Amino acid sequence: MTDIQKQLFELQDKEYAAFQAKLTPGIPQESFIGVRVPLARKLAKEIFKDPAHKAFLDELPHMYYDENMLHGLLISQMKDFDECIEATDKFLPFVDNWAVCDIMSPKVFAKHKAELMAKIREWSASSHTYTCRFGLEMLMSHFLDADFKPDYLEIPAAARSGEYYVKMMVAWFFATALAKQWDATIPYLQNNVLAPWTHNKTIQKAIESYRITAEQKEYLRTLKVKNEK
Repeated sequence: MTDIQKQLFELQDKEYAAFQAKLTPGIPQESFIGVRVPLARKLAKEIFKDPAHKAFLDELPHMYYDENMLHGLLISQMKDFDECIEATDKFLPFVDNWAVCDIMSPKVFAKHKAELMAKIREWSASSHTYTCRFGLEMLMSHFLDADFKPDYLEIPAAARSGEYYVKMMVAWFFATALAKQWDATIPYLQNNVLAPWTHNKTIQKAIESYRITAEQKEYLRTLKVKNEK
């Protein structure tokens, strides 16, 4: 057992491991140590101070889900953009669930929007479920506010994956886009640009959002489509 594995097991909560396993289908239950996210974040901050953490980042694939969560949290702390991109590209092929994918949110990305957009286009076009999902999530996180351009909506619209976690990400993206950029986004629903299932899921998530007005929600209900597949 490695030193980092020992540190993770010292934080083990077996009941939480069982809970995590239920939320993360497809991952063997024995892969879960059961480290709660706030404790994982605290451990990641401590480990990041030690240059030896770079050796851990090279140890792929990891044995445990919690190691992958820790890996994503370490990447998120990187301050050098190029180093962060390199580490992200190295790790993404090993990401096999939505939780590890969604825990990664490098702050350094916000300072390099032009370079990040090029990577987002690359990631979002990937056939690997969680590489694609990560790219779309970074687009949602960084380009729906001051840096928004209407043509960015074409990126998630083009993600025609049959994978559930990609389809859910596209719906989440467009529901968020409706809240932040209604005028640019609503034509994608009016013109049935999205696949039927994603179209209706977008409407559902938007209707559940407190950022969408009652009037907008009422209009969205009229845009639901049938023959959803």
